[in-house]
Amino acid sequence: MDERAIWQDTPTPAGDEAWELARRLVQIDSSDPGAYEAEVECLIKAWLRERIASLPPELAAKVRIDELEALPGRTELMLTIPARTAPGEVGTAAATAPLPRLVYICHMDTVTLGDGWDPDIAPLSGLIRDDRLYGRGSCDMKSGLASAMVACAHTLGRIAETGELPRRAFSLICTVDEEDFMRGVEAAIKAGWVGATDWVLDTEPTDAQIQVAHKGRTWFELTMQGVTAHASQPWKGADAIAAMAEAICRIRAAIEAQPEHAELGRSTVTFGQIEGGYRPYVVPDRSKVWIDMRLVPPCDTHAATRIVEQAIAEAEAAVPGTHGSYVITGDRPAIERDPASPLLAALLGATADVLGEPAEVGIFTGYTDTAVIAGKTGNRNCMSYGPGSLAQAHKPNEFVSHADIRRAQAVLTQLAGNCLW
Repeated sequence: MDERAIWQDTPTPAGDEAWELARRLVQIDSSDPGAYEAEVECLIKAWLRERIASLPPELAAKVRIDELEALPGRTELMLTIPARTAPGEVGTAAATAPLPRLVYICHMDTVTLGDGWDPDIAPLSGLIRDDRLYGRGSCDMKSGLASAMVACAHTLGRIAETGELPRRAFSLICTVDEEDFMRGVEAAIKAGWVGATDWVLDTEPTDAQIQVAHKGRTWFELTMQGVTAHASQPWKGADAIAAMAEAICRIRAAIEAQPEHAELGRSTVTFGQIEGGYRPYVVPDRSKVWIDMRLVPPCDTHAATRIVEQAIAEAEAAVPGTHGSYVITGDRPAIERDPASPLLAALLGATADVLGEPAEVGIFTGYTDTAVIAGKTGNRNCMSYGPGSLAQAHKPNEFVSHADIRRAQAVLTQLAGNCLW
Protein backbone atom coordinates (compact mmCIF):
# COMPACT_ATOMS: atom_id res chain seq x y z
CA MET A 1 0.00 0.00 0.00
CA ASP A 2 1.16 3.54 -0.72
CA GLU A 3 2.83 5.09 2.35
CA ARG A 4 0.85 8.31 1.96
CA ALA A 5 -2.42 6.38 1.99
CA ILE A 6 -1.37 4.69 5.26
CA TRP A 7 -0.51 8.07 6.75
CA GLN A 8 -3.85 9.60 5.74
CA ASP A 9 -5.70 6.87 7.62
CA THR A 10 -3.64 7.29 10.80
CA PRO A 11 -5.19 9.39 13.59
CA THR A 12 -3.21 12.55 14.26
CA PRO A 13 -2.32 13.29 17.91
CA ALA A 14 -3.36 16.71 19.20
CA GLY A 15 -0.69 19.28 18.40
CA ASP A 16 0.79 17.20 15.59
CA GLU A 17 -1.49 18.35 12.79
CA ALA A 18 1.24 20.50 11.22
CA TRP A 19 3.83 17.72 11.65
CA GLU A 20 1.73 15.29 9.63
CA LEU A 21 0.70 17.92 7.08
CA ALA A 22 4.31 19.03 6.58
CA ARG A 23 5.27 15.44 5.80
CA ARG A 24 2.54 15.25 3.18
CA LEU A 25 3.69 18.52 1.61
CA VAL A 26 7.33 17.42 1.53
CA GLN A 27 6.33 14.33 -0.45
CA ILE A 28 5.08 16.60 -3.25
CA ASP A 29 7.69 18.00 -5.63
CA SER A 30 7.33 21.79 -5.92
CA SER A 31 10.93 22.54 -6.88
CA ASP A 32 11.73 25.83 -8.61
CA PRO A 33 12.89 25.37 -11.31
CA GLY A 34 11.34 21.95 -11.67
CA ALA A 35 7.83 20.72 -10.95
CA TYR A 36 6.72 24.11 -9.54
CA GLU A 37 3.75 24.63 -7.24
CA ALA A 38 0.59 23.37 -8.98
CA GLU A 39 0.12 20.13 -7.02
CA VAL A 40 0.79 21.82 -3.69
CA GLU A 41 -1.66 24.60 -4.51
CA CYS A 42 -4.35 22.06 -5.36
CA LEU A 43 -3.78 20.23 -2.07
CA ILE A 44 -3.99 23.44 -0.05
CA LYS A 45 -7.18 24.51 -1.80
CA ALA A 46 -8.89 21.15 -1.22
CA TRP A 47 -7.69 21.02 2.40
CA LEU A 48 -9.04 24.51 3.14
CA ARG A 49 -12.36 23.91 1.35
CA GLU A 50 -12.93 20.79 3.45
CA ARG A 51 -12.59 22.86 6.62
CA ILE A 52 -14.68 25.74 5.34
CA ALA A 53 -17.44 23.22 4.59
CA SER A 54 -17.66 22.44 8.32
CA LEU A 55 -18.90 25.98 9.03
CA PRO A 56 -22.58 26.91 9.15
CA PRO A 57 -23.58 27.75 5.56
CA GLU A 58 -24.17 31.44 6.29
CA LEU A 59 -20.63 31.77 7.68
CA ALA A 60 -18.98 29.51 5.11
CA ALA A 61 -20.36 31.80 2.39
CA LYS A 62 -18.40 34.71 3.87
CA VAL A 63 -14.99 32.96 3.70
CA ARG A 64 -13.31 33.50 0.34
CA ILE A 65 -10.68 31.57 -1.56
CA ASP A 66 -9.15 33.63 -4.37
CA GLU A 67 -6.60 32.48 -6.94
CA LEU A 68 -4.15 34.48 -9.04
CA GLU A 69 -2.03 33.30 -11.95
CA ALA A 70 1.11 35.17 -10.99
CA LEU A 71 3.18 33.54 -13.77
CA PRO A 72 2.09 31.32 -16.68
CA GLY A 73 0.81 28.10 -15.16
CA ARG A 74 1.77 29.14 -11.61
CA THR A 75 -1.19 29.98 -9.41
CA GLU A 76 -1.27 31.64 -6.00
CA LEU A 77 -4.01 31.23 -3.41
CA MET A 78 -5.49 33.48 -0.74
CA LEU A 79 -8.03 32.49 1.89
CA THR A 80 -9.72 35.43 3.61
CA ILE A 81 -11.89 35.41 6.71
CA PRO A 82 -13.62 38.80 7.00
CA ALA A 83 -14.05 40.68 10.26
CA ARG A 84 -17.47 40.80 11.83
CA THR A 85 -19.42 44.05 11.93
CA ALA A 86 -20.70 44.71 15.44
CA PRO A 87 -24.34 45.74 15.87
CA GLY A 88 -24.76 49.47 15.65
CA GLU A 89 -21.42 50.03 13.90
CA VAL A 90 -22.80 50.40 10.38
CA GLY A 91 -22.23 53.95 9.19
CA THR A 92 -20.02 54.85 12.15
CA ALA A 93 -16.33 55.70 12.15
CA ALA A 94 -15.58 52.27 13.61
CA ALA A 95 -17.21 50.60 10.63
CA THR A 96 -15.10 52.59 8.14
CA ALA A 97 -11.79 52.10 9.98
CA PRO A 98 -11.39 48.34 10.51
CA LEU A 99 -8.57 46.85 12.50
CA PRO A 100 -5.50 45.91 10.46
CA ARG A 101 -5.85 42.48 8.88
CA LEU A 102 -3.58 39.67 10.11
CA VAL A 103 -1.86 37.94 7.17
CA TYR A 104 0.18 34.75 7.19
CA ILE A 105 2.15 34.51 3.93
CA CYS A 106 3.94 31.32 2.88
CA HIS A 107 5.66 30.29 -0.34
CA MET A 108 4.83 26.94 -1.92
CA ASP A 109 8.00 26.43 -3.98
CA THR A 110 11.31 24.94 -2.89
CA VAL A 111 14.77 25.11 -4.38
CA THR A 112 15.75 22.29 -6.75
CA LEU A 113 15.96 18.81 -5.27
CA GLY A 114 19.75 18.83 -5.78
CA ASP A 115 22.46 16.24 -5.31
CA GLY A 116 24.48 15.05 -2.34
CA TRP A 117 21.69 13.48 -0.30
CA ASP A 118 22.50 10.41 1.79
CA PRO A 119 21.52 7.22 -0.05
CA ASP A 120 18.75 6.44 2.45
CA ILE A 121 17.25 9.96 2.45
CA ALA A 122 15.38 10.69 -0.77
CA PRO A 123 14.49 14.38 -1.27
CA LEU A 124 10.75 13.60 -1.55
CA SER A 125 10.59 10.75 0.96
CA GLY A 126 9.22 12.63 3.94
CA LEU A 127 11.46 10.36 6.01
CA ILE A 128 10.98 10.59 9.77
CA ARG A 129 14.02 9.62 11.84
CA ASP A 130 15.12 10.62 15.34
CA ASP A 131 12.11 12.96 15.63
CA ARG A 132 13.15 14.86 12.51
CA LEU A 133 11.32 15.22 9.20
CA TYR A 134 13.72 15.00 6.24
CA GLY A 135 13.20 16.14 2.66
CA ARG A 136 13.38 19.08 0.31
CA GLY A 137 11.34 21.93 1.74
CA SER A 138 10.95 20.35 5.17
CA CYS A 139 12.66 23.37 6.67
CA ASP A 140 12.18 25.96 3.92
CA MET A 141 9.26 26.25 4.20
CA LYS A 142 6.71 23.47 4.03
CA SER A 143 6.74 23.03 7.80
CA GLY A 144 6.04 26.75 8.14
CA LEU A 145 3.30 26.51 5.52
CA ALA A 146 1.76 23.56 7.38
CA SER A 147 1.89 25.46 10.69
CA ALA A 148 0.10 28.44 9.13
CA MET A 149 -2.52 26.18 7.53
CA VAL A 150 -3.26 24.51 10.86
CA ALA A 151 -3.51 27.90 12.60
CA CYS A 152 -6.00 28.86 9.89
CA ALA A 153 -7.95 25.66 10.51
CA HIS A 154 -8.10 26.41 14.24
CA THR A 155 -9.47 29.85 13.38
CA LEU A 156 -12.18 28.29 11.23
CA GLY A 157 -12.92 25.86 14.04
CA ARG A 158 -13.40 28.70 16.49
CA ILE A 159 -15.81 30.37 14.08
CA ALA A 160 -17.77 27.12 13.92
CA GLU A 161 -17.84 26.89 17.74
CA THR A 162 -18.83 30.50 18.43
CA GLY A 163 -21.02 31.09 15.41
CA GLU A 164 -19.38 34.44 14.72
CA LEU A 165 -16.60 35.94 12.65
CA PRO A 166 -13.47 37.42 14.32
CA ARG A 167 -13.11 41.09 15.18
CA ARG A 168 -10.14 41.37 12.81
CA ALA A 169 -9.90 40.00 9.25
CA PHE A 170 -7.44 37.20 8.58
CA SER A 171 -5.80 35.95 5.37
CA LEU A 172 -3.55 33.05 4.44
CA ILE A 173 -1.59 33.82 1.25
CA CYS A 174 0.34 31.07 -0.54
CA THR A 175 2.82 32.42 -3.10
CA VAL A 176 4.93 31.14 -5.98
CA ASP A 177 8.47 31.98 -7.15
CA GLU A 178 9.88 33.01 -3.77
CA GLU A 179 12.96 30.88 -4.36
CA ASP A 180 13.70 32.63 -7.65
CA PHE A 181 12.85 36.29 -8.36
CA MET A 182 9.96 36.73 -5.88
CA ARG A 183 7.58 37.62 -8.70
CA GLY A 184 4.77 35.89 -6.84
CA VAL A 185 4.66 38.30 -3.93
CA GLU A 186 5.07 41.20 -6.35
CA ALA A 187 1.98 39.98 -8.23
CA ALA A 188 0.11 39.68 -4.92
CA ILE A 189 0.97 43.29 -4.05
CA LYS A 190 -0.07 44.49 -7.51
CA ALA A 191 -3.39 42.61 -7.23
CA GLY A 192 -4.13 44.29 -3.90
CA TRP A 193 -3.90 41.05 -1.93
CA VAL A 194 -1.56 42.63 0.62
CA GLY A 195 -0.61 46.22 1.37
CA ALA A 196 0.76 48.86 3.68
CA THR A 197 -1.74 48.54 6.55
CA ASP A 198 -1.73 44.76 7.07
CA TRP A 199 0.07 42.86 9.81
CA VAL A 200 2.14 40.43 7.74
CA LEU A 201 4.02 37.39 9.02
CA ASP A 202 5.91 34.86 6.92
CA THR A 203 6.83 31.47 8.36
CA GLU A 204 10.40 31.09 7.14
CA PRO A 205 12.85 29.11 9.33
CA THR A 206 14.03 31.54 12.02
CA ASP A 207 15.75 29.43 14.71
CA ALA A 208 12.90 30.23 17.13
CA GLN A 209 13.55 33.97 16.78
CA ILE A 210 11.19 36.68 15.65
CA GLN A 211 13.18 38.17 12.79
CA VAL A 212 12.25 41.75 12.01
CA ALA A 213 14.95 43.20 9.76
CA HIS A 214 16.70 42.31 6.49
CA LYS A 215 19.81 43.37 4.68
CA GLY A 216 19.14 44.82 1.26
CA ARG A 217 19.85 42.68 -1.79
CA THR A 218 21.28 44.27 -4.95
CA TRP A 219 22.41 42.29 -7.98
CA PHE A 220 24.68 43.46 -10.79
CA GLU A 221 25.78 41.85 -14.04
CA LEU A 222 29.14 43.42 -14.92
CA THR A 223 30.69 42.96 -18.39
CA MET A 224 34.19 43.88 -19.53
CA GLN A 225 34.94 44.08 -23.25
CA GLY A 226 38.51 43.79 -24.51
CA VAL A 227 40.41 43.11 -27.73
CA THR A 228 41.47 39.62 -28.74
CA ALA A 229 45.07 38.85 -29.73
CA HIS A 230 47.60 36.01 -29.65
CA ALA A 231 48.82 35.40 -26.11
CA SER A 232 52.43 35.74 -27.31
CA GLN A 233 51.66 39.35 -28.30
CA PRO A 234 49.36 40.58 -25.50
CA TRP A 235 50.22 44.24 -26.21
CA LYS A 236 48.18 43.94 -29.40
CA GLY A 237 45.04 43.09 -27.43
CA ALA A 238 43.24 44.19 -24.27
CA ASP A 239 42.73 41.53 -21.60
CA ALA A 240 39.08 41.63 -20.48
CA ILE A 241 39.66 39.10 -17.68
CA ALA A 242 42.55 41.14 -16.27
CA ALA A 243 40.31 44.21 -16.30
CA MET A 244 37.55 42.25 -14.57
CA ALA A 245 39.99 41.16 -11.88
CA GLU A 246 40.86 44.81 -11.26
CA ALA A 247 37.16 45.72 -11.01
CA ILE A 248 36.37 42.83 -8.66
CA CYS A 249 39.18 43.74 -6.26
CA ARG A 250 38.08 47.37 -6.13
CA ILE A 251 34.38 46.53 -5.62
CA ARG A 252 35.21 44.08 -2.83
CA ALA A 253 37.42 46.57 -1.02
CA ALA A 254 34.88 49.37 -1.34
CA ILE A 255 31.96 47.28 -0.01
CA GLU A 256 34.05 46.00 2.89
CA ALA A 257 34.88 49.62 3.78
CA GLN A 258 31.19 50.60 4.17
CA PRO A 259 29.97 51.53 7.68
CA GLU A 260 28.61 48.79 9.91
CA HIS A 261 24.93 48.91 10.92
CA ALA A 262 24.19 48.51 14.64
CA GLU A 263 21.74 45.63 14.09
CA LEU A 264 22.20 44.41 10.50
CA GLY A 265 25.98 44.22 10.66
CA ARG A 266 28.25 44.81 7.65
CA SER A 267 27.52 45.01 3.94
CA THR A 268 28.87 42.04 1.99
CA VAL A 269 29.53 41.18 -1.64
CA THR A 270 29.79 37.83 -3.42
CA PHE A 271 30.94 37.25 -7.00
CA GLY A 272 28.84 34.18 -7.50
CA GLN A 273 29.49 33.39 -11.16
CA ILE A 274 32.08 34.45 -13.72
CA GLU A 275 32.82 33.59 -17.32
CA GLY A 276 35.21 34.74 -20.01
CA GLY A 277 37.94 33.84 -22.42
CA TYR A 278 38.23 31.38 -25.29
CA ARG A 279 41.52 29.48 -25.02
CA PRO A 280 44.58 29.80 -22.75
CA TYR A 281 46.66 31.09 -25.66
CA VAL A 282 44.21 33.86 -26.69
CA VAL A 283 43.90 37.28 -25.06
CA PRO A 284 40.27 37.29 -23.84
CA ASP A 285 38.03 39.93 -25.38
CA ARG A 286 35.12 39.47 -22.98
CA SER A 287 34.41 38.63 -19.35
CA LYS A 288 31.22 38.72 -17.30
CA VAL A 289 30.56 38.42 -13.58
CA TRP A 290 27.35 38.16 -11.57
CA ILE A 291 27.50 40.10 -8.29
CA ASP A 292 25.34 39.66 -5.17
CA MET A 293 25.51 42.50 -2.64
CA ARG A 294 23.82 42.41 0.78
CA LEU A 295 23.71 46.03 1.82
CA VAL A 296 22.99 47.78 5.11
CA PRO A 297 22.20 51.47 5.68
CA PRO A 298 23.60 53.92 4.83
CA CYS A 299 24.88 51.90 1.85
CA ASP A 300 22.14 51.29 -0.71
CA THR A 301 21.82 50.52 -4.41
CA HIS A 302 22.58 54.12 -5.34
CA ALA A 303 25.84 54.02 -3.36
CA ALA A 304 26.69 50.58 -4.72
CA THR A 305 26.18 51.82 -8.28
CA ARG A 306 28.73 54.57 -7.69
CA ILE A 307 31.16 51.95 -6.37
CA VAL A 308 30.71 49.78 -9.47
CA GLU A 309 31.09 52.74 -11.83
CA GLN A 310 34.27 53.86 -10.08
CA ALA A 311 35.66 50.31 -10.20
CA ILE A 312 34.96 50.10 -13.93
CA ALA A 313 36.73 53.42 -14.56
CA GLU A 314 39.79 52.31 -12.59
CA ALA A 315 39.85 48.90 -14.34
CA GLU A 316 39.70 50.58 -17.75
CA ALA A 317 42.65 52.77 -16.75
CA ALA A 318 44.61 49.79 -15.45
CA VAL A 319 44.03 47.73 -18.62
CA PRO A 320 43.95 50.16 -21.58
CA GLY A 321 41.64 49.22 -24.41
CA THR A 322 39.00 47.58 -22.22
CA HIS A 323 35.50 48.90 -21.65
CA GLY A 324 33.11 48.00 -18.86
CA SER A 325 29.33 48.15 -18.52
CA TYR A 326 26.76 46.90 -16.00
CA VAL A 327 23.09 46.07 -15.55
CA ILE A 328 21.25 46.11 -12.21
CA THR A 329 19.19 42.91 -12.13
CA GLY A 330 17.90 43.08 -8.56
CA ASP A 331 17.18 45.97 -6.21
CA ARG A 332 15.72 45.18 -2.79
CA PRO A 333 16.10 47.77 -0.03
CA ALA A 334 17.20 46.99 3.50
CA ILE A 335 14.40 46.68 6.07
CA GLU A 336 15.11 48.04 9.55
CA ARG A 337 13.35 47.10 12.78
CA ASP A 338 10.37 49.15 13.97
CA PRO A 339 10.46 48.82 17.79
CA ALA A 340 6.93 50.26 17.98
CA SER A 341 5.40 47.64 15.69
CA PRO A 342 2.11 46.35 17.17
CA LEU A 343 2.57 43.05 15.32
CA LEU A 344 5.94 42.60 17.02
CA ALA A 345 4.29 43.25 20.40
CA ALA A 346 1.54 40.74 19.59
CA LEU A 347 4.04 38.11 18.49
CA LEU A 348 6.18 38.61 21.58
CA GLY A 349 3.02 38.13 23.63
CA ALA A 350 2.03 34.97 21.76
CA THR A 351 5.47 33.39 22.19
CA ALA A 352 5.40 34.25 25.90
CA ASP A 353 1.94 32.66 26.23
CA VAL A 354 3.11 29.43 24.59
CA LEU A 355 6.74 29.17 25.68
CA GLY A 356 6.71 30.95 29.04
CA GLU A 357 8.92 33.78 27.85
CA PRO A 358 8.99 36.01 24.76
CA ALA A 359 11.09 34.93 21.81
CA GLU A 360 14.41 36.57 21.02
CA VAL A 361 14.23 39.27 18.33
CA GLY A 362 16.80 39.13 15.51
CA ILE A 363 17.38 39.67 11.81
CA PHE A 364 16.80 37.50 8.77
CA THR A 365 20.03 37.24 6.79
CA GLY A 366 18.23 36.37 3.54
CA TYR A 367 15.36 38.13 1.81
CA THR A 368 11.74 37.01 2.17
CA ASP A 369 8.27 37.76 0.81
CA THR A 370 7.57 40.03 3.79
CA ALA A 371 10.74 42.00 3.08
CA VAL A 372 9.45 42.62 -0.46
CA ILE A 373 6.12 43.80 0.96
CA ALA A 374 7.88 46.12 3.41
CA GLY A 375 10.18 47.50 0.74
CA LYS A 376 7.48 48.11 -1.85
CA THR A 377 4.63 49.37 0.35
CA GLY A 378 6.41 50.94 3.33
CA ASN A 379 4.62 48.51 5.66
CA ARG A 380 6.26 48.61 9.10
CA ASN A 381 4.53 45.44 10.37
CA CYS A 382 6.29 42.74 8.33
CA MET A 383 8.37 40.01 9.96
CA SER A 384 9.30 36.31 10.03
CA TYR A 385 8.69 33.51 12.52
CA GLY A 386 8.65 29.82 11.74
CA PRO A 387 10.02 26.34 12.43
CA GLY A 388 13.49 25.17 11.53
CA SER A 389 16.87 26.75 11.01
CA LEU A 390 18.03 28.68 7.97
CA ALA A 391 21.30 26.75 8.29
CA GLN A 392 19.41 23.66 7.05
CA ALA A 393 17.67 25.37 4.12
CA HIS A 394 18.67 24.55 0.52
CA LYS A 395 21.10 21.81 1.66
CA PRO A 396 21.22 18.06 1.11
CA ASN A 397 19.55 16.13 3.95
CA GLU A 398 17.38 19.16 4.79
CA PHE A 399 15.36 18.54 7.95
CA VAL A 400 13.17 20.11 10.61
CA SER A 401 12.58 18.81 14.13
CA HIS A 402 9.27 17.59 15.51
CA ALA A 403 9.55 19.97 18.48
CA ASP A 404 10.10 22.96 16.20
CA ILE A 405 6.95 22.28 14.19
CA ARG A 406 4.89 21.82 17.37
CA ARG A 407 6.26 25.13 18.67
CA ALA A 408 5.46 27.03 15.47
CA GLN A 409 1.98 25.55 15.19
CA ALA A 410 1.20 26.52 18.78
CA VAL A 411 2.58 30.07 18.47
CA LEU A 412 0.86 30.80 15.15
CA THR A 413 -2.42 29.47 16.51
CA GLN A 414 -2.02 31.53 19.69
CA LEU A 415 -1.16 34.67 17.74
CA ALA A 416 -4.26 34.29 15.59
CA GLY A 417 -6.41 33.70 18.65
CA ASN A 418 -5.00 36.71 20.48
CA CYS A 419 -5.33 39.05 17.49
CA LEU A 420 -8.62 37.91 16.02
CA TRP A 421 -10.69 37.59 19.18
